[in-house]
Amino acid sequence: MNHAQLTALGRALRLLGEHGEALASDTPDGKLHEVRADLKRAVDLLEESVTTAAPTTRCPEHPNGPVDSAAPDLCLLCETRRRAARRAEYDGGPAPARPAEPVPSRYGMRGERPQPQQRWLPEAWNGRTWELCGTPRRDRREAELYIAAQVRAPRAAMAYRLVHEFTDYEVLRTWGTPVRRDTEPMG
Repeated sequence: MNHAQLTALGRALRLLGEHGEALASDTPDGKLHEVRADLKRAVDLLEESVTTAAPTTRCPEHPNGPVDSAAPDLCLLCETRRRAARRAEYDGGPAPARPAEPVPSRYGMRGERPQPQQRWLPEAWNGRTWELCGTPRRDRREAELYIAAQVRAPRAAMAYRLVHEFTDYEVLRTWGTPVRRDTEPMG
């Protein structure tokens, strides 16, 4: 219900209240027809402002939920929850949701068997070893484009390579030639 509907409905109901206070045993028929018209106008305003279906239960949580005639609030969903709680009281408390310790299976625990992931690792030669440059990619073409951009960069490394990681490492392609440099300038 928007503000305009709320204001109009309040005005119509206040007018009906005034009519109710003015009613007496000697009220003329013309005045009763006026009350009837005002009452019809208020009902029409109320029908315009109500947009949802009438509630089927007395439950504030599930007003249009399924009905259970035996429940005090007529709500089947809440009554099912209450019955489960009463049943748990008779059975000695709620059953544990899951065992305290994980139960090993004959295939091992999921943490022991990580799912294989396919990634492409861009690596750069720093003069001594290959090191990861950039983030591992899930798409090979994207990783190759990244390395091609690094080769054209102003401070490019001596060499780059693309390593395919699936269950083991496999060098797919190398850009440049890695030359081992001594850290000591005099040899």
